[in-house]
Amino acid sequence: MKHWMPRILFIVLAFGGLELWAQKIEAVDGVRVVHNEKGGQWGKTPKVALELVRKIGDVDSDEVNLSFNQPGDVAVDPKGNIYILDSANARIQKFGADGKYLASIGRKGQGPGETMMPDSLDFDAAGRLIVYDPFQLRIQAFTGDGKETKITTLQGMRVTNLRCWTAGTYLTKGMVFAMPQRKGEEAKQPKLTLFKAYGPDGKLSREFGALVDLGDSMTSSMGNGIAYAVDGQGGVAAVFIFQNRLEKYSADGKLLWRADRPMNFSTELKKKAKMDTSEGKVVSMTAPEMNTCAVAVAVDKKERIWVVTYGRQLKKEEQIQQMMTAWSGPGGSISSVKSEVKGNTDLRKTDALKLEVFAPDGILLGEISLAHFVDHARICGDYLFLIDASRGATVYQYKIVEK
Repeated sequence: MKHWMPRILFIVLAFGGLELWAQKIEAVDGVRVVHNEKGGQWGKTPKVALELVRKIGDVDSDEVNLSFNQPGDVAVDPKGNIYILDSANARIQKFGADGKYLASIGRKGQGPGETMMPDSLDFDAAGRLIVYDPFQLRIQAFTGDGKETKITTLQGMRVTNLRCWTAGTYLTKGMVFAMPQRKGEEAKQPKLTLFKAYGPDGKLSREFGALVDLGDSMTSSMGNGIAYAVDGQGGVAAVFIFQNRLEKYSADGKLLWRADRPMNFSTELKKKAKMDTSEGKVVSMTAPEMNTCAVAVAVDKKERIWVVTYGRQLKKEEQIQQMMTAWSGPGGSISSVKSEVKGNTDLRKTDALKLEVFAPDGILLGEISLAHFVDHARICGDYLFLIDASRGATVYQYKIVEK
């Protein structure tokens, strides 16, 4: 039996000079869905520009404080000091507003002030520097000068990419894959959602964000991978890595709208995943093959959404692979983590990547070309930070200039 969903279709046109800009907007189950047309509202004259302020760090640097190993995040304090999460070195490098090195915070280990491979950095409402280590499920709070003040352990399944959210809560990416269960043990399957929020005590307080069923568990897991960013009002922008899909959630977890845009390549599944199991145990796994649609996302103070995406897929000689190995200690806890990147990491420049800028309501405004690889993005005030973590281990600081 088919169920027809009510849809309301709108076509929006705008004329400016000789250019025509349009998008189709429809309501699906009460959710605004924006189908953007190519080019965006700005057309060939973007209303913003990026000015490179500086590059911080390099994997080949002879200066130990600038020799990063897979930097994963950036935060800026009210004085303009820049904190770079040097993930694989398990430390935070603090730089002044002028880019000069000031101090190192944290070290590798499992004790107070120590992490194994942290993936997130943020400031909470009290001005404390928050560092999250997903392998220990542990949040550590530091003062700006590096004094460790508090440790909070998240309860439940392993989650990643933590942000300080509303009313003292922490937002994370949820688990999007569950291993097959033996017959009769289906109730042990964890609830799969895009986001999980935790209270100050580390207990789960909310989960939201429905997954898209892509046919099988492995394809759905990979296809529901996201990058996300939080705006100044607690809204959450999520971009799907392997889907032509951008979503915006309110501060209470309600889906506000969904958007897509024209891509220069197919977004269809290229090859299905394969999983062989025996009595609920995985014997072998082959990942699905999909084109990559997005890399990272950030939100500026005007609540515009900046998506790092692809104008074309990477050539074989541009591709790299990241391998991560974790060793378990007594009781199944993670005792050690190693991350390794394979491929042509000497290649730093590319014309494959670009930035797409979306209005707060999901309308594509325009595009800005990029000339280097990007793995992570963060906007702090008037500055966009783009991180090349896997190749050059460099943080690019750009100033956002309004035209």
